[in-house]
Amino acid sequence: MFPTPHSEVLAEDWLPPVVLGREAEVLELVRQLDPPQPRAPPPWMAAAVGPRGSGTSAVARRAAREVADRVRSSTTGPPPRWIAVRTARYRGTHGVASALLASIDTGFDGRGFPIAEILAGFLRRLRRESRPCVLVLDDVRAGGPDLGPILRALGDPDRFLPEGESGLPPVWTVLAGTAEAIQRNERELGGRWRIAPFVSLSRYEPHGLRALVTDRAARAVGTTAAPDLVARIVESVVAEGEGATRAIDLLRRALLAPLGRRSRPTTLRSRDSALPIESRVVRAIEEASRTAPARLGEVRRFEARLARAEGRSPLPPTTLWRRIVRLEQAGYVRREVRPGGVGGTRSLLRVIAPVEEWVIATDPRETHRASGAWSEPAGPSGWAPDGPARVPGLPLPPDDEAG
Repeated sequence: MFPTPHSEVLAEDWLPPVVLGREAEVLELVRQLDPPQPRAPPPWMAAAVGPRGSGTSAVARRAAREVADRVRSSTTGPPPRWIAVRTARYRGTHGVASALLASIDTGFDGRGFPIAEILAGFLRRLRRESRPCVLVLDDVRAGGPDLGPILRALGDPDRFLPEGESGLPPVWTVLAGTAEAIQRNERELGGRWRIAPFVSLSRYEPHGLRALVTDRAARAVGTTAAPDLVARIVESVVAEGEGATRAIDLLRRALLAPLGRRSRPTTLRSRDSALPIESRVVRAIEEASRTAPARLGEVRRFEARLARAEGRSPLPPTTLWRRIVRLEQAGYVRREVRPGGVGGTRSLLRVIAPVEEWVIATDPRETHRASGAWSEPAGPSGWAPDGPARVPGLPLPPDDEAG
């Protein structure tokens, strides 16, 4: 693979300091949201709409960051909370509402709770914190979750607050997705509130894609990007009729591909270079990092549940750590250390390359059964004892273990 010291800039949710070619759209969203003291009554909502790959996610998140920065600089109180949820990752309203509450109440599991109770918990915590909040509901697509209940709750929070309490600290909401999907959700408001006139984006022109890919590649490798690599990616994206999302995906594949296969963007590994990692470890990382960088404790908890469901013993902490180091060396994940937790720091795991692109192979010497004997596993679906295998997104077993 190419030397990529800053591979985190290739992650799906990485936010550039400047959205190239979209500066005017970012400023228009911020103008509509009117921080830090909006003249219009709440709720304050705005939307960036456009086809997939037009930069709606980056524009919405960059505008939300600008709103948060303006609020922070205008007050001496607690800094605003910034929350972003990719709604397309969830099957319905329940999943999105659970992700919102989990962004404040770490470890919250919405299973078994009705949507109304989850939204009440989210709004009550916002009020209890007394912090302004900037919320991004991203990746809103046709056929995606119904956001109507969430938008109505933000517009009329008093229905969810304890008796005698009313009002929330300032909350700004930015939506990003297709015009049809956001219009459908706006109709759910019943005309009581209106999302400000949409900020529309069109697909990137070839010169815009070239500037975007050149900038992101330079940030990833720490030097000027190879012109032939940029040209090849832009040509491919234009021929496919795709946009920025596809361009960054191809760039990630090109920069993180094995050394012997640089000539074409891909993450497939040969039989000899497939990573010897249990599929349940990959599934545990995928589940723990659905809405935010995964805490290592959460990864261990999910891995333990999956192992017991397979009739095996959980991996020892040091063995699991070695698996994570392998994934980082392959460019699939990146470890981060942040303040907090026992001892003053907390280790987090950020997924860089999409999990469905990871290629693994079993290592019989490092896979053990519940009896404790080291042996070749019988192999659940997705295992490939004699070669590399893609890891399917299998559902987690019932939550019958505390971890």
